Amino acid sequence: MSTASPNFLQRLFGRADPKTGLMPLYHAVVAQGRQPHWYLEGAVPDTLDGRFDMIVAVLAQVLMRLEQQGATQESVWLTELFVDDMDGQLRQEGIGDVVVGKHIGRMMSALGGRISAYRAALAGEADMADALRRNLYRGAPVSEAALAHVEGALRERWTRLGCLTRDAMLAGDMG
Repeated sequence: MSTASPNFLQRLFGRADPKTGLMPLYHAVVAQGRQPHWYLEGAVPDTLDGRFDMIVAVLAQVLMRLEQQGATQESVWLTELFVDDMDGQLRQEGIGDVVVGKHIGRMMSALGGRISAYRAALAGEADMADALRRNLYRGAPVSEAALAHVEGALRERWTRLGCLTRDAMLAGDMG
């Protein structure tokens, strides 16, 4: 059994993983994406894909706000935490090593596409309802009431994120 202290190991092997400091923010993103109202009032499918899509919708907003605040490195680390989490989730589902990389690639492509779609919608350059139908509901029929609920809640979250300081957001305070 080793008696080496963590400080000794950090000095020997370098600093601690900087992503660790963003765990509260990542956990807050996941918690926001798992709130029941998305699945009940918003009719987001309560499936693996639906939960992924909802977490990505919240993550996209956080990454856009970090970008606006000049927190480029932090947004990279937050994205890496997302990839690490998705990798672990896929492996828990029994996806093998050979296929995990392809799934992660598709997930990253989805995240990038959704950031672009939601950015345009939030800037008034595209219709948010269309972006949600395409990316969150994946083209499946959805009631106008459910769509309005999700759009309203995401716009409200976007406004709240805009009121947070960089430090508050990085600490996981999602407003």
